[in-house]
Amino acid sequence: MPAVSVQNVTKRFGDTVALENISFEIPEGEFVVLLGPSGAGKSTLLRILNGLTQPTEGTVHINDRAVTGHRSDVGMVFQMHYLVETMSAYRNALTGALSRVSLAESLTSQYGEEDKLAALEALDTVGLLDEARQRAGSMSGGQKQRVGIARALVQQPNLLLADEPVASLDPKAAEEVMGYMKTAAHERNLTTIASLHQVNLAREFGERYIGLRDGEVVFDGQRDDLTMDVVDDIYYEDSEAGMVEAMG
Repeated sequence: MPAVSVQNVTKRFGDTVALENISFEIPEGEFVVLLGPSGAGKSTLLRILNGLTQPTEGTVHINDRAVTGHRSDVGMVFQMHYLVETMSAYRNALTGALSRVSLAESLTSQYGEEDKLAALEALDTVGLLDEARQRAGSMSGGQKQRVGIARALVQQPNLLLADEPVASLDPKAAEEVMGYMKTAAHERNLTTIASLHQVNLAREFGERYIGLRDGEVVFDGQRDDLTMDVVDDIYYEDSEAGMVEAMG
């Protein structure tokens, strides 16, 4: 049974076709990178996988359960970290357990010991245990994104999604964030799908690559298959322009 099954998914927004007849399956624990230019449909696909957007046609299953709405077992790492900057890294990570506590408990920060331990373990996984008490607003962009990953891990997801998680970071911080995300995924055998614009990072951290262009899958393969000709085909019909954007 695949961890993720996407079958014949089409998504239209009015007359605009964001995704057209997308199909693929992902086994448990695989680290998949979505590649494609802006407007290719990557974010729409991730929102469908997270249950935030419903497909116009087709079906999506996670662990053999149909996705019909937002799923608490699907973690999400966003391009913008969306942390509460006045709270500590630990408190931000702990909010990943909100789906497991009542409203009254969340308002008074009455989390269980298991959730508190999970927050500390997640911060340790992303290399921030020593900064657990640090206010998020005083952290660097890379550290904030790592707290975002920790928060998603505390959610105890079966699937981790990341939408351009390092797009706003400098190359060194981007490599660190991707490294911690890959480590977290492997330690937990956590199926992960991350959209990236930087092909060099994709090559370093991805295990499988799905290329989207104009809402269609134009490539689905492994690292050795991701040649520069394939990259050009994913990003642009104009290969020279595609090379510049993909490598930038």
